[in-house]
Amino acid sequence: MSDAPEVPKEPVVTPVRVIIALCLLAPFVAMLWVGSYAKVDPAFIGIPFFYWYQMLWVLLSTVLTVIAYKLWQLDQRGRKTRSGGAAE
Repeated sequence: MSDAPEVPKEPVVTPVRVIIALCLLAPFVAMLWVGSYAKVDPAFIGIPFFYWYQMLWVLLSTVLTVIAYKLWQLDQRGRKTRSGGAAE
């Protein structure tokens, strides 16, 4: 056992990381819940709901993934500055 003072660790689960997880899980939940979109109406420019809903989630997934990535970068940058610049 060393006599070095113990450095308090930052919490692993933070509000930013919860938001990141929600951004990444939302598309999976939306696509796995098939009963919510397994219908024809309302059609959009002649395309049944079943198809355009899935295509909409392709775009939403991209936006949510970018948001999660930017939040992750912000979180890592903050952790690095709070730990004195030491890389983990």
